[in-house]
Amino acid sequence: MATDSLQKVLRYRWIIFWILACGYVLVYFHRLCPAVVAVDMMRDLKTGGALTGFLGAAYFYPYAVMQLPAGLLSDSWGPRNTITLFFTIAFIGSVLLGAAPSVFLAILGRALVGLGVAMLFVPTMKILAEWFRLREFAFMTGMLMALGGVGSLFAATPLALISSWIGWRLSFVVVGVFTLVLAVLVWVFVRDRPDDFGWPPPEEPKQSAAAAMGLMESVRRVLTCRAFWPIAIWFFFDCGIFFSFGGLWGGPYLMQVYGLSKAQAAQILSMLAVGMIIGSPLLSYLSTNIFQARKPVLVLSSIILLGLTAVLAFFTAGIPLVVLYALCLGLGIFSAAIVVIGFTTNKELFPVQMAGTATGIVNLFPFAGGAVFQPLLGYILQQNSTAEGMFSPAAYQQAFVILFIAGVIAFFASLFLKESMVTGN
Repeated sequence: MATDSLQKVLRYRWIIFWILACGYVLVYFHRLCPAVVAVDMMRDLKTGGALTGFLGAAYFYPYAVMQLPAGLLSDSWGPRNTITLFFTIAFIGSVLLGAAPSVFLAILGRALVGLGVAMLFVPTMKILAEWFRLREFAFMTGMLMALGGVGSLFAATPLALISSWIGWRLSFVVVGVFTLVLAVLVWVFVRDRPDDFGWPPPEEPKQSAAAAMGLMESVRRVLTCRAFWPIAIWFFFDCGIFFSFGGLWGGPYLMQVYGLSKAQAAQILSMLAVGMIIGSPLLSYLSTNIFQARKPVLVLSSIILLGLTAVLAFFTAGIPLVVLYALCLGLGIFSAAIVVIGFTTNKELFPVQMAGTATGIVNLFPFAGGAVFQPLLGYILQQNSTAEGMFSPAAYQQAFVILFIAGVIAFFASLFLKESMVTGN
């Protein structure tokens, strides 16, 4: 009978994984979708670069703030309940964003979306840890990250086509409905652990209850760990680059500097998603099997990212079309997919009983980067806007110099990382 129950666990967990993975697709879609429709939103909402920057960044403020509460709610109220409630909030926010008559209500809607989808990643990690064996966990995390790239892909060309057909407003309403459908699926099918069905865990737990650590002690140990801060700083600037370009200003840049249509710009931006999809498993394989280390992969990635930001900053208006495709592919790999290695490094720095707290804290920093850099670039662009609300190549160059500086800081932070992978055991 125990064997039959274990087989049920091994089958049913894939239903849970794919529902949560679809939720993560929506998380990334919501995160990056403004890039394709930013020009339309600026026109309809009659707003400039600075407010548009805050509109895009409104997703990131609550997302960053809610990372630690996500862990607390997952532990106390349960991941299933948490995801269901907050995805419903994301549905309300997406509909409000689509219907907003003013930029301020649009910002409120975008903030509600960020608040809602913020509560998926950490609860999902907790569910996967309950339903999958320890040796399977890293692979499942990589799969989840790669599927985030699918969400990025939908936020490019498909969104461009749909928004050209039904408008950006109705597009957000439709996406909101899909978000609500996912909330219902989570409530109906997802369970926090096999025991909720009376089934055994996939493997015997290795950690005793005595090994548990209080929240405040875990937070203190993370924040006072010297090895934590280089990875946190690296996350802030690395993801600040990706979210500000791929999540908002890349689309207007391609349309206004190179005269591309929304669909053409979306095709180029879709390479960000391709980079994420192929980069997550590729970088994981390189780190684990070729380098057998984390730090060399992070340093090499940071060097390449620095080169990519240099191209944007110093050749802003003179990049050949094929290079624009390659540049976005590179950003998808070396600024987005690389975070799989970053999260793994952070997890390996701490004992397993405080891994959840460490993940929640470090996850503040990538979204804080997006929250800072999106409006910062918008402010710089607005200082050089034309009467028609367009931004000049010189304005984009000034904005992208900021990304280059961020790339420099991310590179230097990577040099101070502590190698976390233990080999030879």
